Amino acid sequence: EAFLKDDSPDAYEKVVERLLASPHYGERWGRHWLDLVRYAETHGHEFDFDIPDAWRYRDYVIRSFNHDKPYDRFVREQVAGDELFPGDPEALIATGFLRAGPWEHTAMSVEAVTRQMFLDDVTHATATTFLAMTAGCARCHDHKFDPIPTRDYYSLQAVFATTEFARPRLPFLKQENTADLAEGKAHLGRIVELTRAKMDEFRQESARALLKKHSVSRVEDLPPGELKRAMESGAGLDPERFEAHKLFQKHMQLYRESLDRFEPKAFAVSSGPLDGAGDGGQSLKYPARADYRPQPVRILPGGNIQSPGEEVEPGVLTAVARYSDHSAPVIPKSVEGRRAALANWIAHLKNPLTARVMVNRIWQGHFGRGLVPDANNFGKSGGKPSHPELLDWLAAYFVESGWSVKAVHRAILLSETYQRASAHPDAGRVREKDPDNKLLAYFPPRRLEAEAIRDAILAVSGELSPERGGPGVFPQINEDVARQPQHRMGSLAPAYSPSPLKRLRNRRTIYTFQQRSLVDPLIEVFNGPSLDLSCERREASTVPTQAFALLNGAFSNDMALAFALRLEKEAAAGDARIERAFALAFGRKPDAAELEQARAHVARMTELHRRTPPPSRPKPEPLVHQITSELTGERFRFVQQPDPAPYEANAHPSEVPPGTRALADLALVLFNSNEFVYVY
Repeated sequence: EAFLKDDSPDAYEKVVERLLASPHYGERWGRHWLDLVRYAETHGHEFDFDIPDAWRYRDYVIRSFNHDKPYDRFVREQVAGDELFPGDPEALIATGFLRAGPWEHTAMSVEAVTRQMFLDDVTHATATTFLAMTAGCARCHDHKFDPIPTRDYYSLQAVFATTEFARPRLPFLKQENTADLAEGKAHLGRIVELTRAKMDEFRQESARALLKKHSVSRVEDLPPGELKRAMESGAGLDPERFEAHKLFQKHMQLYRESLDRFEPKAFAVSSGPLDGAGDGGQSLKYPARADYRPQPVRILPGGNIQSPGEEVEPGVLTAVARYSDHSAPVIPKSVEGRRAALANWIAHLKNPLTARVMVNRIWQGHFGRGLVPDANNFGKSGGKPSHPELLDWLAAYFVESGWSVKAVHRAILLSETYQRASAHPDAGRVREKDPDNKLLAYFPPRRLEAEAIRDAILAVSGELSPERGGPGVFPQINEDVARQPQHRMGSLAPAYSPSPLKRLRNRRTIYTFQQRSLVDPLIEVFNGPSLDLSCERREASTVPTQAFALLNGAFSNDMALAFALRLEKEAAAGDARIERAFALAFGRKPDAAELEQARAHVARMTELHRRTPPPSRPKPEPLVHQITSELTGERFRFVQQPDPAPYEANAHPSEVPPGTRALADLALVLFNSNEFVYVY
């Protein structure tokens, strides 16, 4: 309305500037970056332990976009912030990029293997994210399509040979949201205490059996170590109780990792190990920094660590120097400085790939498809650019503007191309000449990403929490998924529990806890990103389960009822509420036919709800899972421990009159319309 009332010639430019200045801009574009780097808050694999401080990297990315941090600085911080900007806490947090992929090291892992897995991962991720080169294809043999020999791959890998995991203490920054840290820690602490109390019950039960067996009255009078051995073997406990005890032990291990989420530490790296701040898995020990000697990197034919070949020195992709005037740097062989040299080479204004790759990603974010169709692959198999001269111009403009991402946004958003309508006046001719709309004769309609759909539902219903930043929160997800068993650490994980307070669980999706082994079904069904692989571009498939999620899902139905309650507060009865619903959901008034259909629908559903009252709110029931013993193969029942915090429930249909439920039915129709989930 404000835009339509503004008759000034720069009315559109004002909208662009307002949106670029919004703190939600960083959340929107930060999500694109997190797709690329495979951001998650757990490590994945079998144990899927928490990455306690990953949220600080996520918030760093959002801040960087909001502050329009020069992209060359953004690159340098993530590749080598600890080396290039020592003492800068932001730069240290930024190095979480190098550890963003899935990783696990347990007592049963071979250290050399898990180390090599990390080196392969970070080599491929760095080349893909910043250079859009599929260097990982050269791990086993020379690249089949691009001039990347295996030697180049392992030379690039040698840059990271001295990179070690670190989690040093780093005080929280004033711009980080720490408001809920104390309560979050206390809440998890209560869960830990309840678990410990359960384990104490088992211990006391076993102790009573041992006291009777040995005819003594005190635990101190038992043979040394007898109670400990009994707890390890299950003596004095029936088999089901013993399995429960073992399970609670594993839960305690998961909780201990999770508690670190509230501590001021950085999920980072260092050149060589940091004394006392190593961050490996079980049994992964670091030498003292003074005694550290990095392992040499050798070419591994076929990628086989058991068949090492010739040793290589640290270097970069030689093809860049061969086909441009950007010469390869000298990478030091010392422990420190390798990543700094690589970062400066990537972020140099003469690098022919870095600026082009980023402006292509920005273009894709606005149009749904990049000028180069495969945003992670600028190689021969990645597809030629549709407008090569435009790509060159944008890259040059990007660098000349001080590597300003917002400057590129302005150039695109203020262009005639971006401002075209979604419907072309001569659609038949366009379909004949350019059926894929590569030349952008009209603006390409596309569906919102999964997170934006969820956020829009929350915003329209009036339930979206404005809080930003801080540790990930746990949203409401499908009950059938939340209650199903999760298998971690070879057994059952604690049951999923949404955050008890609405203001937490109803935050923007970018702030929800990203667990690799359990993705929000609403995000997954609407083509959410893989948390294990770099997602260069969201797909937009259309499958029946999407309709089930939006039409039948508990979340969408709960938010539809909240939307109805909002309408009743903000508009008088009848058509005014329908018009308000359209204004909130679509940004426009309903036409005459829509108004009549909506009016009839609400009347029909009101009568239906009057005849058929809904069931009352169900009482929570204990969650019982079955587990199979690792040792005997027998199956046992296990009652999951409920969340001790009082749950702030959503409104329930049984608590509102028939007219409100009918209005919620209309809201649900609007949520499921193309106009709500598509951008035109």
